[in-house]
Amino acid sequence: MANITIHDIDNTLAERLKAEAARHGRSVEDEARDILRASLSREGDTAQGLGSALHELFRPLGGADLDIPPREPMREPPQLD
Repeated sequence: MANITIHDIDNTLAERLKAEAARHGRSVEDEARDILRASLSREGDTAQGLGSALHELFRPLGGADLDIPPREPMREPPQLD
């Protein structure tokens, strides 16, 4: 098993970790280990684009069918003579 040491933890964060450990009836080390395990074991928790995130968020609402207009040819760029 590997060991890690974390320096310069904010006092408020350390106190919250101690309180959570006490609430769960375990040591601060066990609490930190459990938090890391839970955080890093989530499958499929990968970064995604904004459009994909919005799609997932609103999918339960049923979505919408939109008519997408056909593409038109590009117009000629302006002449800057």
